[in-house]
Amino acid sequence: MSGKLLRLVCTATLAAGAVLAPVPAAAVPEPGGGTGGRSVAELLTELRTLYREAEKATEAYNTTEERLKRQRAETRRLDRALARTRHSLRDSRGAAGRLARQQYQSVTGISPYVRLLLARDPQRALDQGHVIGRLARERAATVGRLTGDERKAAELARRSRKALAVRFALTERRGKERDEVRERLHEVEELLASLTTEQLTALAELERADVAGAQRELVASGALGAGGGAPSAAGERAVRYAVAQLGKPYEWGAEGPAAYDCSGLTSEAWAAAGTPIPRTSQEQWARLERVPLDRLRPGDLVVYFPEATHVALYLGDGMVVQAPRPGARIRVSPIAADPVLGAVRPDPDGEPVRRYVPPELPAGAAEGSGGGYAPAAPETSIR
Repeated sequence: MSGKLLRLVCTATLAAGAVLAPVPAAAVPEPGGGTGGRSVAELLTELRTLYREAEKATEAYNTTEERLKRQRAETRRLDRALARTRHSLRDSRGAAGRLARQQYQSVTGISPYVRLLLARDPQRALDQGHVIGRLARERAATVGRLTGDERKAAELARRSRKALAVRFALTERRGKERDEVRERLHEVEELLASLTTEQLTALAELERADVAGAQRELVASGALGAGGGAPSAAGERAVRYAVAQLGKPYEWGAEGPAAYDCSGLTSEAWAAAGTPIPRTSQEQWARLERVPLDRLRPGDLVVYFPEATHVALYLGDGMVVQAPRPGARIRVSPIAADPVLGAVRPDPDGEPVRRYVPPELPAGAAEGSGGGYAPAAPETSIR
């Protein structure tokens, strides 16, 4: 995405991927321009849909990237195990070769058991018998070890080949998903390029009105409860980490420290708090413990959209810290900036701290990109 288009996005200050009920078209003027006569409300809905599709593609990419990381680690583990087993197999084959030579050399000689019967010194003969028995056991153990090593090496080689094939398949899938993200972002870029400055301003105003209305409705419903709960010690550390990232740019697939996407921010915040969690928003929703909205405490994760494709970190008082979308910066937003799916708690057994002082927010933290407290956004990196 070009720097010029990013500046247009920042001017609009649109929330990432939101699909809130649009204000009727009559509520705002309908600017002209190359938009097919669509109203501002229709343009906003289209942009929100495009951002949402881009974020879905991003989370799919992140999921594959995480699987690929694990597969690389598994491939390396199997390769190391196979190398150790092949080394042991060489040793076993060497021992088996020595036994075979000893067996061959004793074929033409007198049987050890005949020598035992003809011995003049019975005690010495018995001692020799113990030695013969020990050698027989060693021979059996060597043959067994050789057979076991051969089977183990064959199995490890099979698993290693399979793991490598999976790794290649994941690499190919990641490439396709990367192209999907690029395509979705290109659609956003084309739409933004077709808008005038007046349209972008109107979009920003409509966006703010939509979010404010949705927030009022959510608060009035009582779904958030009284609020004011204290976080756990780990939750407080996660909150402070997230707040320290305010103003940094969104970049799809990024996990910091210079830029983040939505789940990159939440996963890194909790990793810094000493509680590692899954990387993607969908895995966070699927694997972490659910918590009702009226029991939210700072540090909990708020998950958005039916497909769980967006996530933010709860700050308290109905606000979240989030990495909204491409072209935007990490910001503080109302919890209802996007349609809420639910919330999860990374440390359900964590006891609330006795005294909690929320971190101080920088000026403009809730104003999104262009808020004045961070330098201009660099160009989005599409890898």
